[in-house]
Amino acid sequence: MDSRSEEAGAPRPIIRLAGVELRLASAAGEVNILRGLDLEVAAGETVGIVGPSGSGKSTMMMIVAGLERPTAGRVEVAGADLAGLDEDGLARLRRARIGIVFQAFHLIATMTALENVAVPLELAGHADAFERAGRTLAAVGLDHRAAHYPGQLSGGEQQRVALARAFAVEPLLLLADEPTGNLDAETGRQVIDLMFELAARRGTTLMLITHDPALAGRCRRLVRLLDGRIV
Repeated sequence: MDSRSEEAGAPRPIIRLAGVELRLASAAGEVNILRGLDLEVAAGETVGIVGPSGSGKSTMMMIVAGLERPTAGRVEVAGADLAGLDEDGLARLRRARIGIVFQAFHLIATMTALENVAVPLELAGHADAFERAGRTLAAVGLDHRAAHYPGQLSGGEQQRVALARAFAVEPLLLLADEPTGNLDAETGRQVIDLMFELAARRGTTLMLITHDPALAGRCRRLVRLLDGRIV
């Protein structure tokens, strides 16, 4: 999208990557992880990110989330230029605008399902954090498991708690990195159905990283990475 279309009133992309590169030092010399990525994602769009292991999919997601700084290029998310934000600013952006779901759930083992979902709401300063968390747990069908700890939940239930935590702050953008990787086929299907349903209901932009062609095919658009480039 060029400046003329923005001036004409076209919506600004919720994600814009321009010439994004990431180079890391190693014992064997510098390694090029990402090689000049250019990508725009519109608000409300569902985008599947596919490619072989090591192609840069998860690294790209980490850069979009502000969890990794690119070596070169420009990254804009929800209207913010990430280069202009310090670590506190990036954390505030994630709390307010971005939900993230990982393959490994990343729930806090010493907190109940309700407490896990309430954490980002409390950090965002919501006085009704637990009330909101309860409603979001109900939306993923787990209000009856609110007092249970992660170790007392099945893998599918843990991932649904992770989904509830990600959606609790009503993010503009949801980033999901292999969200069914630790689940059996049927449980994975249920989690994905729920994720797409919640995203559609709330108008949330979804960027989904997956190695599953059938799952990727549910997205409106596919982006394929190979050797750190969009192909």
